Amino acid sequence: MDIRILPGNIANMIAAGEVVQRPASVVKELMENAVDAGATQVSVILTDAGRTLIQVIDNGCGMTPDEAVLCFERHATSKIATAEDLNDITTFGFRGEALASIAAVAEVTLKTRRPDDEVGCKVEFAASVHLSTDEVSTPAGSNFAVRNLFYNVPARRKFLKSDNVEFKHVAEEFTRVALTRPETGFTLIHNEREIYALKPAKSLKFRIQDLLGNNVVSQVVDISAETSVVRVKGYVGRPDQARKTLGNQFFFVNGRYFRSPYFHKAVMNAYDNLLPPGATPSYFIYLEADPHSIDVNIHPTKTEIKFEEDNVIFQIIYACIKESIGRNSFGASIDFNREDMPELPVLSKDFSGFQPEAPAPSVSYDPDYNPFDAPAGGGGRDAARGASGHSGIDTSGDFRGYSAQYVEKREDYGKLFEDKIVTRPAPLVIDRKYIVSSGKEGMVLTSIRRARERVLYDRFLAALRGGEHVSQAALFPVQVNVGVENRLIFDDHAEMLSSLGFDIAPFGNDTIVVNGMPEGFQVDQSSVESAMADVLIILSESGTGLQEMMESSMAEKFARMAAAGCKDIETSAEASSLIDSLYSSSNPEFTPGGRRTMRLLTSADIEKMI
Repeated sequence: MDIRILPGNIANMIAAGEVVQRPASVVKELMENAVDAGATQVSVILTDAGRTLIQVIDNGCGMTPDEAVLCFERHATSKIATAEDLNDITTFGFRGEALASIAAVAEVTLKTRRPDDEVGCKVEFAASVHLSTDEVSTPAGSNFAVRNLFYNVPARRKFLKSDNVEFKHVAEEFTRVALTRPETGFTLIHNEREIYALKPAKSLKFRIQDLLGNNVVSQVVDISAETSVVRVKGYVGRPDQARKTLGNQFFFVNGRYFRSPYFHKAVMNAYDNLLPPGATPSYFIYLEADPHSIDVNIHPTKTEIKFEEDNVIFQIIYACIKESIGRNSFGASIDFNREDMPELPVLSKDFSGFQPEAPAPSVSYDPDYNPFDAPAGGGGRDAARGASGHSGIDTSGDFRGYSAQYVEKREDYGKLFEDKIVTRPAPLVIDRKYIVSSGKEGMVLTSIRRARERVLYDRFLAALRGGEHVSQAALFPVQVNVGVENRLIFDDHAEMLSSLGFDIAPFGNDTIVVNGMPEGFQVDQSSVESAMADVLIILSESGTGLQEMMESSMAEKFARMAAAGCKDIETSAEASSLIDSLYSSSNPEFTPGGRRTMRLLTSADIEKMI
């Protein structure tokens, strides 16, 4: 076995496999370098979601011609000089791998100039090869242009997703960096369209507002805590505004974004018993800790961080959020402002204002009346009233009609045994979850939700394969803020959603308008927002493969979502309609996922249960 040292270009390509995974990775690294360079304005320009061009322009400190060439060498960095510096990292970058990795899989042009220099320089690289260095007139700062990403790695380029999906990831990285530096202005342009134009913000809350919209800011409350271990500040969402989709969950430490399932659990524990099932609140949590107590050098993307006292920080985050929830009265309480609350009467001291609208029936009796003194042969109603003609109750009021109905019903009693018509019993709805109906061999118990899954699956699958699905229009269009990246996902799947019965139109960069939903969906504000969150989950999880398998998978996911969001069945007529639709489906006994929709209970089964 021969052991050799790899050439620099091959080593850089291997490193690129870890650092540069997609266009969003390049945007992240270049934006972080711009911020580390002291830039107060950073512009990101994309073409074809970064496939063709990624350009990042900043007004930072710039570089000399020698530094501009050297920065593309592997492990070239200005952030650290000794091993001790690893214990005191306050910048985004320090590994010196980003630019070398980018230059290994793309064509890179760098224009840079220091503020004190009269002339700048232009440096070109391709596949880790230095092509040229020229003098050029350029503004102070740096201008990186990355073209034809993965041009020399066809397999990696082939596995890139659609432009909308890739841009969604770019927008996520842009948001994370922008949230770390509210004092810095950021611009994002995609295909000559301005997506974000963020001016330097006075505070973090204004930056959140500019990035995510007013509705997000209105749904969060501040948190704050200062201890000897860590300082915590930021914002957490209201429990009633939590959504099923993961989004707007951010952790930062010393100005650096990171992921932490452990600290996420602390947040969720603080919301215990306050969230709808499957929902996750928004949060923007900023930690400030001693750099010596954290280790950021454990992953090439620097999104994983180890804390020296993570269990203590866990408790601090939990207590901080719990205190904020209690302070803002988000716990269980009685809402006296609900529109459907009954009107409660207010009594005055003398109770004179609380009188019934109609007088109560008067009760009288004849002390001389004896029911056994009825005249001979005088049966019927007159005998029952007695010799005096009084029944004991005054029927001059509203009770007269009831007496007439009662007598009429008595006269109909004789028909019970005259009619020989036998009708099928109407199905019985139990707890709005199950339907009990009669079968040839016994009693059939049907799950409403699973029956709907079966029926809706057939409808959605037919719609995806060229059919049409009925859409019900909303009384008023519902606006849903989904974020820039998620709105692009809706655009990417607009045709498919329309075939399923969703009537959705874009409204600005980060909002959609829902004009209609598939038949059976509830179309009120909260139901539509919840449905759109579920739709995003389905679309985000959609994969690639054989067309038929993908259509079947999508139909199953949408059917499961729709079954959960349909209106409750309360009447026998609605139950009968669902049962008829179920028996008309392709496989009425099982859901698309293989679960039983119904159970037959024979007389023998019922006797065993009893």
